[in-house]
Amino acid sequence: MGKFEPKQHPDFVKVEKKYADREGLYLRKDTYEAFKKMYLEAKKDSVNLTVRSATRNFDYQKRIWERKWTGETKIENGKDASQAYPNAKERALKILEFSSMPGTSRHHWGTDVDLNSFSNEYFEKGKGLKEYEWLIVNASKFGFCQPYSEKGTSRPFGYEEEKWHWSYLPIAKKLTSKAKVSLTDDRIKGFKGAETAKEIGVVKKYVLGINRECL
Repeated sequence: MGKFEPKQHPDFVKVEKKYADREGLYLRKDTYEAFKKMYLEAKKDSVNLTVRSATRNFDYQKRIWERKWTGETKIENGKDASQAYPNAKERALKILEFSSMPGTSRHHWGTDVDLNSFSNEYFEKGKGLKEYEWLIVNASKFGFCQPYSEKGTSRPFGYEEEKWHWSYLPIAKKLTSKAKVSLTDDRIKGFKGAETAKEIGVVKKYVLGINRECL
C-alpha cells in the first residue's frame, strides 16, 4: 500500500539519470534490470524509452490525489474538481479516471513505469506512435505489460487507457494476486475523499480492473 520509503528499502534502487527525465526515481531492482535490457533493445531500433514516473509511495500519491481533490491541481479542461464536482463520489470517480487513490496505486509496488509522455494522443502519431508500436510488439519479451489498456467489454471498469504505463509482470502478477486476497476497500484511508472507496468498490474496479493479459 506504499507505506514505506523506497530509497531506504533494500529491494529498491535509484534509476540512473540516463534512463529518466529527472533524478530521484526508484524501482525494484528486478524491474530496473528488466527495463535496462528493454531500453538497450529499443535503442537498436532507434526508439528511446524514458522513465517519467516510477515508484510512488503513499505520501507521494496522497499529494497528487489531494491536490486534485481540493482543486489546487486542475483536472480535465482546467476544471477545479472541488467546484465542478461537489458530490464526493462524483469527484472521486472523476479523479479516478487517471489517478489512483493512495494505498491502491501499482506505482507503490516498484514494478510500474510511466514512459515518455502522459498523453495518449502523443502515442497516436509520429514518434510517439513508433514508440508505442515498439512496446506493443516487444515489451512482453522483457516481462512488461500495459495494465490500463483500452476500456471495453474485456475491461469495463478501472482507469482510462494509459499507453504510457507499463508493469513488470514477474513481480506485479504476484502483488495483484495478493491484493485480490488481502486488500479491501475499508483499508483505503488516510486522505481526503477516502470515505468514497467502499461506495465505489475501488479494489475490485480499479486495483483489479486491469488488462486481462496482465493478470
